[in-house]
Amino acid sequence: QVQLVETGGGLVQAGGSLRLSCAASGRTFSIWVMGWFRQAPGKEREFVAAISSSGFNTYASSVKGRFTISRDNARNTVYLQMNSLKPEDKAVYYCASRLQSTVRSSPNDYSYWGQGTQVTVSS
Repeated sequence: QVQLVETGGGLVQAGGSLRLSCAASGRTFSIWVMGWFRQAPGKEREFVAAISSSGFNTYASSVKGRFTISRDNARNTVYLQMNSLKPEDKAVYYCASRLQSTVRSSPNDYSYWGQGTQVTVSS
């Protein structure tokens, strides 16, 4: 079984920063692709960023240049550093894991999900 636990959400003013963390347990962390998704009220869950076990990463165009995904395999943790936050970044952010080596951006390609952490950006 795989368990993912996100932390680090909260309330921040526009232009501010937050860092989300996702701690993983269970199967060998280092071989997973880890992703971050978000879901705003009334909207579908959307891709934010993903990182392979070797460190290859990809981002949604809406966050590229502002968000940075990273991982620490020794700590079984993936991070999402969010800078220059905008009110439209407000959402519940989810960590997800994929047990294949190729990076994907569809939620359907991820097998395990955390419970989510709320990010609120005030204008």
